[in-house]
Amino acid sequence: CNDPNKAKTSQHDFTCTCDADTTIVKVDGPARCVKDECDATPCGTGQTCNDPDTGLKSMNDFTCTCTNGVVATGTSATCEIDECNVPPAPPVGGSSSSGTKSPCGSGQTCNDPNKAKTSQHDFTCTCDADTTIVKVDGPARCVKDECDATPCGTGQTCNDPDTGLKSMNDFTCTCTNGVVATGTSATCEIDECNVPPAPPVGGSSSSGTKSPCGSGQTCNDP
Repeated sequence: CNDPNKAKTSQHDFTCTCDADTTIVKVDGPARCVKDECDATPCGTGQTCNDPDTGLKSMNDFTCTCTNGVVATGTSATCEIDECNVPPAPPVGGSSSSGTKSPCGSGQTCNDPNKAKTSQHDFTCTCDADTTIVKVDGPARCVKDECDATPCGTGQTCNDPDTGLKSMNDFTCTCTNGVVATGTSATCEIDECNVPPAPPVGGSSSSGTKSPCGSGQTCNDP
């Protein structure tokens, strides 16, 4: 703000130099810098936005009137939803959670071409090479069937009840000898060339494996 003549008899002769995203206005009074928050289209393309007071002291007071009839107000008012950035569900007890999550799965690429609230489940997932895109009666997501890698062994029965990327190592092996194995390293196979050593006296655990052929010898379990 610059006032070239500060005499009491010289009023309303100051000039304003405004930021790039504001505008100088002078209507029936002194100049001032204003900012119409609707210029940034915060409500979304094709939606109705109204900023009742464009003064810089009155920010985040705009209102969105959406084509679906919703009226949104407040700091983050919008008629759009980015389905690729979904707030996580609150934990047990109702406390709020921070951050967002992708419906495609952690680390996967999600794209929502139309963020209008009336356009839901139109996002796409680009999944890692060892995952698959599925879309069954709802939005797409990246999944991984852990049984595809045959962790239980050839000819054994493997079941992965939840192929979601958040639920890993939950597969079950039903072996031909009747054993049912679950957990991170579940399998029906035993490599006899890599046998865990017997625990020492006292029951403490030991690490590593040993070959039945002897140290430094070659063992093959076909």
